Amino acid sequence: MTTTTTPTVPFNRLLLTGAAGGLGKVLRERLRPYAHVLRLSDIADMAPAADASEEVQPCDLSDKQAVHHLVEGVDAILHFGGVSVERSFEEVLGANISGIFHIYEAARRHGVKRVIFASSNHVIGFYKQTETIDAHSPRRPDSYYGLSKSYGEDMASFYFDRYGIETVSIRIGSSFPEPQNRRMMHTWLSFDDLTQLLERALYTPNVGHTVVYGMSDNLDTWWDNRYAAHLGFTPKDNSEVFRAQVETQPPVAADDPAKVYQGGAFCAAGPFGD
Repeated sequence: MTTTTTPTVPFNRLLLTGAAGGLGKVLRERLRPYAHVLRLSDIADMAPAADASEEVQPCDLSDKQAVHHLVEGVDAILHFGGVSVERSFEEVLGANISGIFHIYEAARRHGVKRVIFASSNHVIGFYKQTETIDAHSPRRPDSYYGLSKSYGEDMASFYFDRYGIETVSIRIGSSFPEPQNRRMMHTWLSFDDLTQLLERALYTPNVGHTVVYGMSDNLDTWWDNRYAAHLGFTPKDNSEVFRAQVETQPPVAADDPAKVYQGGAFCAAGPFGD
């Protein structure tokens, strides 16, 4: 696996929301070179600050005043917080929809000019796996979760047009140590490639609102990143090294959403509350 180049000028203070989540725990270590102080936030329990280079500040994203306090004094925001799987609309509403509004309002009030938004492939999940799409393709959310990420991208666009806050929205595919199934052979994003993408998102000037698909250099992909070429993101890893072990899994039925749609099982989750 490869590693990214550490920038020569770290930020004074970066905020990472969702620090207790799966990716948050990975990024807690990987983001240290990019800031003198890394402020870590989540509603769930987090490990105490390791040293003076970390600040641990619990926060409920649905609490507007708490978010405003959280954002005070930071130079840029990596927003990975919120519900990360499909749930009922009511469960998604607070953290993902109200939460993204609170993040951008706090950024506006505190003069933060760069946000990295952890969007998702589930913004376009109802495209067929036989299709190739880019950032200009109309969104086709596959779930309430996907709808919340689509709303977040609109929020990013609005806050750039209205207030000049720049955002890179990363439509993360499947970021795990290795792909877990055949679908993820297309969508896999290694931790090293994610780290490089975050570096480019933080340091590339004049990004406006850029949408980029978060994927490694996989052999077969459904996504075209031509409209994010200015980021200079050049993934190094490839899911093919896991091909043999993934192919030992039982075949998926032809009509299974995991084989039909880019969003996989999310396209069939719910309804909730019936």
